[in-house]
Amino acid sequence: MRRNVVRSFVFVAALALTLAAAPAHARVLDQAMLRTIVGVSQPQLSPDGKRIVFVKSTSDFVKDERHSQLMLLDIASGAIRPLSYDRTGIDSPRWSPSGDRLAFIADAGPSDNTQSQIFVMPLAGGDALQATKVDNGVDEFTWRPDGKAFAFVTQDTPKNKKQLDAHFDTFDVGDLDYKSTSAPIPSHVWTVSASGGAAHRLTSGSWSVSTSNGGPGAPLSWSADGKSIAIEKLPDAVVGDSDPAVVSIVDAKTGVVRDLPRQRPYSTSATFSPSGNDLVATWFPHGAFNSNPYLWLTTAAGGPGTVIGGTEHAVDFNTWTPDGSALVYADENGALNDLWYAPLHGTPSKYALGAGVNFGGDATVGPGGAVAFAGTSPDEPEEIYYASSPGAVARPLTHYNASIAKLQLGEMREVRWTGPGGYKEDGIVILPPGYIAGRRYPLALVVHGGPQSGSELGFASLEQLIAAHGIVVFEPNYRGSTNLGDAYQHAIYRDTGVGPGKDVMAGVATLDKAGVIDTSRMCVTGWSYGGYMTTWLESHYDVWKCAMAGAALTDWVADYTISFYQKGDADFFGQTSSPWTDNGWDIWRDQSPIASVQNVKAPTLIMGDVGDPNVPIYNSYLWYTALRDQGVDVQFYAYPRNTHFPGDPVGAEGVDKRWVDWIVSHLSK
Repeated sequence: MRRNVVRSFVFVAALALTLAAAPAHARVLDQAMLRTIVGVSQPQLSPDGKRIVFVKSTSDFVKDERHSQLMLLDIASGAIRPLSYDRTGIDSPRWSPSGDRLAFIADAGPSDNTQSQIFVMPLAGGDALQATKVDNGVDEFTWRPDGKAFAFVTQDTPKNKKQLDAHFDTFDVGDLDYKSTSAPIPSHVWTVSASGGAAHRLTSGSWSVSTSNGGPGAPLSWSADGKSIAIEKLPDAVVGDSDPAVVSIVDAKTGVVRDLPRQRPYSTSATFSPSGNDLVATWFPHGAFNSNPYLWLTTAAGGPGTVIGGTEHAVDFNTWTPDGSALVYADENGALNDLWYAPLHGTPSKYALGAGVNFGGDATVGPGGAVAFAGTSPDEPEEIYYASSPGAVARPLTHYNASIAKLQLGEMREVRWTGPGGYKEDGIVILPPGYIAGRRYPLALVVHGGPQSGSELGFASLEQLIAAHGIVVFEPNYRGSTNLGDAYQHAIYRDTGVGPGKDVMAGVATLDKAGVIDTSRMCVTGWSYGGYMTTWLESHYDVWKCAMAGAALTDWVADYTISFYQKGDADFFGQTSSPWTDNGWDIWRDQSPIASVQNVKAPTLIMGDVGDPNVPIYNSYLWYTALRDQGVDVQFYAYPRNTHFPGDPVGAEGVDKRWVDWIVSHLSK
């Protein structure tokens, strides 16, 4: 695939010399323009490969809601028409195997059950049929290969519901987080006719196919003959207990569950081939939190299997071709995601896609390896793209956000450098609109979260808002990031702060050497693990004019003790390491920014959601109180949401506005 990226920053700076100054009348991005962005997601190719259904999303800032609508796109003509009106909670559109119906999840009417249910819409016309009426809603579903039934997942009703209703509701904490208010309830597999009727329970027990905190688990997958369903079987519904998960096969008639031998340290998400007994799953060689997921090909009978993808780069999408002759998967490779066509008998080949187009992982594959996906480019938000074959250049089929591309945006480029330990590292730099080579600009770091993530080329609204104020924005990929290979990702093991901090500062030094930034005017910011990196960097490097720590993990000990992913934290330090034992006492505390908080001098903005189930806001209270009592200029804003980042339009916009204003107010001085 041709990749319009830069291999060194020296080349970036040289290229920037050709940029013309912005016309005086050119409009740059602002919050008002961001309100107009239309979201596209979950594209699904019809079985004949001629149509695509997808979800279109818009924001209502008056009602503070996001509205979703099912849309049908004809590939040949480009015509698009809506399929749904006034439905809420639309999710997971899925074509029937014959292509004559469309199933999806949506909120039911109040007369039935306001929980999410499965609906079936005839494409020839007519009202959608509600196929399920289950008390606790549908988490996920899949068509049976003959199109006559669904398998779906719903949460059980507690066996002691009457006692709970009478307030006899004490529960055993176990590995639950401090936000838990009840015992975790398992979810199980059921089936129902595609024309509706009574649902039939297939599985039961204290184990579960999803978790109480993590939502839906791995997708269900039918065997080609409709006799078996592949699932991910979790020990229970507690996220922290998920590591012993196994791939299991459920008999679709009797509900008997057969566990496949556990061949890998951690495996999940098994899917059947559409035409045989093969299964493909993802597995993590070092633990789910600090290693790249690989693809593992096996059969329903089990066995050692074969690794077929991701031996170097993290696989973040995979699916079978409709005929089962090949797998299509994407892996993260530097500034872009590569998409691969891998025949079961043959050599993998890379999709052409086209320069500047980044594959987002939200995709579906049709006949001949055709692919429809939600893709982005540096100057435009996501649109639906389509490539007719692995060798075809992808073309956009929607143009909802064309007005954004007409603005004068900051130019986005990849920058590479050699970091500590000889690692080949990279990041994304966004030059301000009208950038003039030779002039040094203030710098804002926007450090990604995860750390199992990566900053890549693609439209970035927050970063463009900052750049519009004449500020260079830098998104460094530190060790633990997923886009630079397994060794780099695993390098964060037992080195969560020191090494990543040096990686980031090596990237900053590269920009300084290139003559692009003014190191006397720098701000460090980030959300989630990016917030952790912010607090680490401001407590270890006295070079910042300001900082913004959003949903920051500041104390590994506290986070391990009260969070829902307790054993996920342990992945970073070793599963036998606990902050409450001798072998973990020092390292958990030494890698916690709170241990060095007395070094912080930079004015700091803190933000977070009150009910954050991911990084408990207690971490932010620690940081705020410590800075306040030491006389540091600090402001702390909490959003009354039960999410990791506000999901509503008004809340999300408020975060961005405070983030940008804080940076601009301090770097303009």
